[in-house]
Amino acid sequence: MAEYKKWTVTEPYLNIHCELGEGPYYEAERNTLRFVDIKKKRLHTVDLTIGPSSLKTLQLDMPVGVTADIEGVDSSKTILVGGKSGVYTLDRETGKYEFLKRYYDTEERDERLRSNDGAVDPKGRFWVGTMNDFWVGEPQPEGTLFRFDSDLSRHSFKSSLVIPNSIGWSIDHKTLYLVNTTEGHILAFDYDPETGDISNERTFWQHDGPGGPDGFRIDEHGYIWQAMYGESCVYRISPEGKVVGKVTYPTRAITCPVFIGTELWVTTASNENDDDVESKKYGGGIFRVDVGVRGLQEFKFKLDK
Repeated sequence: MAEYKKWTVTEPYLNIHCELGEGPYYEAERNTLRFVDIKKKRLHTVDLTIGPSSLKTLQLDMPVGVTADIEGVDSSKTILVGGKSGVYTLDRETGKYEFLKRYYDTEERDERLRSNDGAVDPKGRFWVGTMNDFWVGEPQPEGTLFRFDSDLSRHSFKSSLVIPNSIGWSIDHKTLYLVNTTEGHILAFDYDPETGDISNERTFWQHDGPGGPDGFRIDEHGYIWQAMYGESCVYRISPEGKVVGKVTYPTRAITCPVFIGTELWVTTASNENDDDVESKKYGGGIFRVDVGVRGLQEFKFKLDK
């Protein structure tokens, strides 16, 4: 059993006050970090060689929950995004989209729902979950887990979700993990890399504290680093489902981590109603801490040309 470790982060790298910071993605070839603000409809990019002063912001016209790189495409110019009504490519220079595939076949469903989190699987397929858009109010069980293949064929796997969150794969690619925020747990499925099918749903980890599990990333040893919205922390969870570490932050709404070398970076959200002065001061900021392990590589979406 790994020794229980604790880390404490006291101030942000970037105190940007995202309303809902999410989707951090490290662009290794340029040493840049990109992330979105879903509520403010923005894509932010910061050059880590230069530092916080290099922050650039692209104003979008729809909420984007997640981004991914496309194999063979220059990601400084074009990326894949999970957007309002489906999957798109985004031109980062103009802010224009190309629509690839819808989530739903009715305009009412398009209007009521939006992308939340997602990820590309080991074979280059894009997985993404949907949930109610902000205007709906309290999220309803209307979300779905989708998979989009290279030919843009759409496959749905789990419906009636309220807030589906991060998706990831074990080191051996035999298990798919899915965060179900409203139920407070991480689900695990048997995963077939060749077909992309999932089966044998079970609860991998159940949280019993005040916060809700949000985004996660997996490290080189197969441990999940799980951000806790409302609980000011990220938990490190072993492949056996045991909490073996904790990173504590000075703000409550921790949304999603990403590894940059051996550093764990996180996005956060701000809350105008936060009654904790310190938490409100740093809400929506970007934080980093060296945790001594590296993360698994991100896969790129394989789009048939």
